[in-house]
Amino acid sequence: MSTGEGAVGRGPSSCRRRPRRLALPPALFLLVLLAGCGPMSPLDPESEPARRISVLWWAMLALATIVFGGACVMLIVGWFRRREWGLPVLGERPRLFDGSVVVFGIVIPVVVLVALFAWANVAMVQETDSPPANSPAMKIEVTGSQWWWQVRYPGTTAVTANEIHIPARTPVTIVTEAEDVIHSFWIPRLNRKVDSLPGHANRLELYAEKPGYYRGSCAEFCGQQHARMGVAVYADPPERFRAWLATMSRPRAAPASPLARRGEQVFMSKQCASCHTIRGTPARGEVGPDLTHLKTRSTLAALTIPNRRGYLAGWVADPQSVKEGAKMPALDLTGPELQALLEYLESLK
Repeated sequence: MSTGEGAVGRGPSSCRRRPRRLALPPALFLLVLLAGCGPMSPLDPESEPARRISVLWWAMLALATIVFGGACVMLIVGWFRRREWGLPVLGERPRLFDGSVVVFGIVIPVVVLVALFAWANVAMVQETDSPPANSPAMKIEVTGSQWWWQVRYPGTTAVTANEIHIPARTPVTIVTEAEDVIHSFWIPRLNRKVDSLPGHANRLELYAEKPGYYRGSCAEFCGQQHARMGVAVYADPPERFRAWLATMSRPRAAPASPLARRGEQVFMSKQCASCHTIRGTPARGEVGPDLTHLKTRSTLAALTIPNRRGYLAGWVADPQSVKEGAKMPALDLTGPELQALLEYLESLK
């Protein structure tokens, strides 16, 4: 009786577990398949250099599949031979040089690796490199810091952070360095990554074939908030880009309302001005981003949160709850001071 009840008890339970086990491999395969999708997928290129990188990736995948398939075939054939002939007896001379072992174990890997090395590390570098230093192409200076990006447009007074605007269908040279540790600048859909090094400028060309939004990030581990060191490129129609650049080159507009004027006083008196710059005011801090046109940005804290009043209030009141380890300290503000400061920051357009 007990045996029968045990068998009955195990039946439904095992039936319930079996579909879950059967669903696990397809779910894992789907997860791996979708891992390269999204706004940072290098397999969705929007420029010629990125397209060549995508072709290289697919070629590497195809060759790796062929080599892996050959290795699997060799293992299966060897398993069947062992079952058919058994282990070599003592004193029997083993077959050391089998044709398939030589082909798939030596010849193909050597040829494939040499070809891929030449393609990826010689030809591809030349095809995706930036033009020479004396090129007339537009230049943008991007400096990486823990954990945000400063963006300057040489020849203008325009300075912004984390969101780079470029004219569409126009080659742009990115000149990148680092302020503290090694970072890596990468916009996957536009070009390869390039290291941002302290005291050494590296260069990279960005070219967007059409207007759009292109997400990027730091690709070199640089500390606690490395994963939240995002960067975005906005490729604008040329006329819109020129209007944006003209706006960014102006100093801040004087606060219009009494509450905003009170907020500017709070900004100057509560240590904000020691870390941030607002052109048109005495604030000349260089630790944090330039805030002259803060409200032209879509995000805050290097793409971590939206640039909306509620998020801005939380970021100002308690930065560590948003981005632990950030250099921005929490300010001891009263409720009226916080509201006045927010009103002022919201006016920086």
